[in-house]
Amino acid sequence: MSLSSPSSLSGVLSGSVTASASGAASSAIDTRALAALRNSASHDPKAAIKETAKQFETMFMQQLMKGMRDAQAAMSSGLMENSATKLGTEMLDTEYAKQMSGAPGGLADVIARQLERQMVGSMPADAAGAVPRVAPNSVPAAGVPLSSLGLKSGARQVDFVQRHTDAARAAEAQTGIPAGYMVAQAAHESGWGKREILNANGSSSFNVFGIKAGASWSGPVAEVTTTEYVNGEARKVTAKFRSYDSYDAAFSDYARLMKESPRYSGVMAQASTGTVTAAGFAQGLQKAGYATDPAYADKLTRVINTTLRLQRVMTT
Repeated sequence: MSLSSPSSLSGVLSGSVTASASGAASSAIDTRALAALRNSASHDPKAAIKETAKQFETMFMQQLMKGMRDAQAAMSSGLMENSATKLGTEMLDTEYAKQMSGAPGGLADVIARQLERQMVGSMPADAAGAVPRVAPNSVPAAGVPLSSLGLKSGARQVDFVQRHTDAARAAEAQTGIPAGYMVAQAAHESGWGKREILNANGSSSFNVFGIKAGASWSGPVAEVTTTEYVNGEARKVTAKFRSYDSYDAAFSDYARLMKESPRYSGVMAQASTGTVTAAGFAQGLQKAGYATDPAYADKLTRVINTTLRLQRVMTT
């Protein structure tokens, strides 16, 4: 998509409504407000871009809410569902989407920067392609009821993010890698905590990053069967993994590994700039050989994006 003038921004505005009108997101955009946006684009493109970005984020958040509602409905009997309750739920989700959109440092800011870049042909180098970092107070303390978030599904994912955020922040201070990225990597490696590596006695090894116990490791180990890819083919092998006494120790050891191992120097160089993207981080890990799965980067990128979306919902 190329934007070189205010008139082309009006085309984006029209396109956003056309897309939204075909689905549930249509109610999130007021057509009269859209007309005002088209008008303002001609004399104040920057302000119009900001509002347009917020509208896009609203549409996105509403679709996220819809997906969660659909997942919840699939697990329920549906006895209490009817057209009236569905309409009420959609209206409620629309309001949630509006309230969740437009926060500083959120998705709208990223969209606005991209639109500005396409209109003027440039943007600050330190912002190019960056995914916004999670603010220090972005995740509430563990135990916050999901009902207060307006959500009932995704309990395991929310609990995982809450449980590991503090340890991830400490690791971020050591590495510069965004805490949200590390929480997401732990989520991917452990299946959101469902596939944690266990010791021989059945207790948790707390190794949520799947770090193997190489020759340099002198601590306790957990020996388990895992999947490795050899020449692109998945094979079951028995391997030894590091075992820790806490999740904090696991995140601390992960941070040490990333800092001290030469193979991850590329990832650390990206992190030091403060603009490492989700895809760039995931691809850097795969290139360094963190995992043998040829699709590791794509899978991790999706989990990172899911984690960041959850954090956005949780902080609203």
